[in-house]
Amino acid sequence: MLRIATVFLLLLGVNQFALAHGVTGSDADFLKTVSGPHVGPFLYLGAKHMVTGYDHLLFLFGVIFFLYRLRDVAVYVTCFAAGHSITLLAGVLSGVHVNPYLVDALIGFSVVYKAFDNLDGFRTLFGWEPNPKAAVFIFGLIHGFGLATKLQDFALSSKGLITNMISFNVGVEIGQIIALSIILAFMVVYRRTNGFIRHAVLANVVLMTSGFVLAGYQIAGYVLGPAA
Repeated sequence: MLRIATVFLLLLGVNQFALAHGVTGSDADFLKTVSGPHVGPFLYLGAKHMVTGYDHLLFLFGVIFFLYRLRDVAVYVTCFAAGHSITLLAGVLSGVHVNPYLVDALIGFSVVYKAFDNLDGFRTLFGWEPNPKAAVFIFGLIHGFGLATKLQDFALSSKGLITNMISFNVGVEIGQIIALSIILAFMVVYRRTNGFIRHAVLANVVLMTSGFVLAGYQIAGYVLGPAA
C-alpha cells in the first residue's frame, strides 16, 4: 500500500510540475526587458532552471542510478553537459527553433530510455544495448534544445546576448552540480540499505512511468493546441 501511494504521489507531483514548467513571474519580466550583458542574473536563471528542472533531474537520476565511482559519474555528466551546452547556445545564438512540445516530449522519452536501460531491457528484449555514453550525449543535445526553447519565448536583446547566454549556460552547470550533489548524497545512503537492489526495479519502473507521463503531457499539448 505504501509503495502504491508513493508512486501515485510521485506521478501527481510530476504532472503538477509539468503544468508549471517554464520561465514565469519576475524572471519572465526580466527577460522581456533586459538589454546588455548581465552576468549575475543569467547565472542565477541558469542555475535555477536546472535545479527546478524536474525533467533534467529525472534523467540525471536515471543516469547515475547504477554508477558507483565518482569518475564514472564525472564522465557521464560531462557527456550530458557537452550535449546540452552545444544545443542551448546554438539554439539561442543562431536562432535554430524546434517545437517546444516535441522537444519536451523527447526529453520525457529520454527518462523512459534511461529507466528501460537500467532495467536491462535492451539486452533482455533485443540482445544488444546502445552505447550508454553516446546515448547520454545525444539526449544531452535534446535537453539543450529544451533549455533553448524556454529562452526563445522571449525576444532577447542582441546587446550582450553572447555574454548572457554563456552566463546562463555556466549557471546551468552550477545548478547541475548542486542537484547532482544532493542526488548523489541520497544515492549513497540509499545504496547502503538492505533493500536497494530489491527495490531497484520498482524505482526504475516509477522512473519510466514518470517519463511516459511527461512525454504524454507534451504530446497532448502539441496535438490539442499551438506551441506557446
